[in-house]
Amino acid sequence: MKATKLFNEFFESEKAGGLVLIACTIISLAIANSIYGVDYQNFFQTKFTGLTIEHWINDGLMAIFFLLIGLELEREIYKGELSNFKDALFPIFGALGGLLFPAGIYFLFNYGTATQSGIGIPMATDIAFALGILSLLGNKVPLQLKVFLTALAIIDDLFAIIIIAIFYTKTLIFTNLFIALAIFALLLVLNRMKVKNLIIYLIGGIVMWYFMLHSGVHASITGVLLAFAIPFGNGDKKSISYGLQHFLHKPVAFIILPIFALANTAIVFSGEISQTLSESYSLGISLGLIVGKPLGIFILTFLAVTLGLCKLPKNINWKSIFGVGLLGGIGFTMSIFITLLAFDNQDIINNSKLVILIASLTAGILGLLTLKLSLKPNLQEEILNEEIH
Repeated sequence: MKATKLFNEFFESEKAGGLVLIACTIISLAIANSIYGVDYQNFFQTKFTGLTIEHWINDGLMAIFFLLIGLELEREIYKGELSNFKDALFPIFGALGGLLFPAGIYFLFNYGTATQSGIGIPMATDIAFALGILSLLGNKVPLQLKVFLTALAIIDDLFAIIIIAIFYTKTLIFTNLFIALAIFALLLVLNRMKVKNLIIYLIGGIVMWYFMLHSGVHASITGVLLAFAIPFGNGDKKSISYGLQHFLHKPVAFIILPIFALANTAIVFSGEISQTLSESYSLGISLGLIVGKPLGIFILTFLAVTLGLCKLPKNINWKSIFGVGLLGGIGFTMSIFITLLAFDNQDIINNSKLVILIASLTAGILGLLTLKLSLKPNLQEEILNEEIH
C-alpha cells in the first residue's frame, strides 16, 4: 500500500500541528491563571467591525479549517480510502460507533436536564491532536493505522458538521439562508460548466459565509459547502482542489488551530475540581470520550468484520484498533467548538472546557500506552516518507 504525497503532507502537517496545539493550550492556561488573565480574556472580547475577536476566530477562521476538512473529505471520497465502498465501511462503522456510544453515555447522565444539549460534545475527534499523539510512536505505526485514524476523524468531523447544522441552529433567518444556498448552487453550476478560476469560488465563498453568518446556521458550515463546490477534476496536482488543499495545510495547522486554542482554552482554575468533575455534564463528557469512544469504535468495527460487511485492514490487529479508539477520545478542538454552541451559561462552558482538556489528555495517554504495547517492530513495512508512485 503506497501513501499518496498529499496524504503524507496532510499527516505531517496535522501531527506537527497537534504538538503546536499542545504548546498553545499550555500557554493559554498559564496566562489565564496569571496576573494578566483578565486582560488576556478581555482581549478576545474586544469588538472589531461588530464582532468580537473570539467571534471572528470561531466563525471566520474556523470556516477555513472546515474548508480544509471538506477538501480532504472530498479527496478521500473520490480517490482515497473512502473511494472503495467496501474499504470505506470499516472507518464508517468505526465513526458511527464513536458517535453513538459517547452520545448514549452523555444522554444517560443528562436526560431531561438543562445540559442535555451538550450531547454532541463527546462525539467529536480532534484530528490534529490524535495524529500528533500517534506520531510520537514514529515508524512503528503501520500506514494502514494512520489512514484508518485519519479517515475515522474526517468522518467524525463530517457528522459533527451535520449535527452542528441541524441541532445547534437556534434561530433561522430563511431569507439569508436561501441566499447562501443559492450562492452555493451557483458555484456548483460554475463547477459543472468547468469554470476553473479559484478567485471566483473564493469570492462566492466569502459572500456565502456572510449570509450564512446572518442566517442562524453556524457560518463555519460554509467551508465544507465551498470545498465541494470547488472543482476536483481528476485530483492531480493541476486540479484547483489539490492546489488549495496543499496551500491550506500549514496555515491551518500552524496558525488557525493554534489561534483557536489560544482563544478558547483561557480557563481559570477556580473552585473544587472534584466537584466540577462530578457534575452530570462533566461525567457525560469525560466518560463519553474516555470510555464511549474506544468501546463504540471497537465494537462496531468488530461486529462489521464478524458479519462479513468489511475486512480488518492488513497490518492492523484488534488491540491497535482499541488503541486508536482511545485516541478518538481526544475531542479538544471540535468538542470545545460544540460546547460554545451547546451552552449559554459561561460557568458551564468553562467547566466543560476543563473536562474536555482532562478527558482528552487521559484518552491520549491511554491510547499512546495501548498502541505502544500492541504494535510490533515487524509492522514497520511502510514509512511516511514513501515517494508517490
